[in-house]
Amino acid sequence: IKMGGTGSKRMIIDEVSPNFNIYMNSVSDINYGNIEIREKGILIHINKGLKNFSWPIPFYQLHTYKTNGISFHAHGNFIRFKNNKLLKENKKFIDKIISLKIKNDKIYDFYESTH
Repeated sequence: IKMGGTGSKRMIIDEVSPNFNIYMNSVSDINYGNIEIREKGILIHINKGLKNFSWPIPFYQLHTYKTNGISFHAHGNFIRFKNNKLLKENKKFIDKIISLKIKNDKIYDFYESTH
């Protein structure tokens, strides 16, 4: 399914959960990542030299937090992107992810019975 503007621009990764440290560059290097929207969730891509790592997150497991940048959480792990110009350039894209997440949550919401 084609969804207009499916990929973010690259952003600087500020912090990751311990399980993702192996995908990060050495201490002095800047770590970059970007996000891709898919039909049922997102893919977060981490670039490490010539290698790429992709973390698939279904919308129903995705949690986002806007504290000192933005972080994406799922499966007990997280990636936080630095709050800078690159993040601001992706604001509309991130807002789109959040609205798709809300839309997805409503589809799978449980309804209370009136009986």
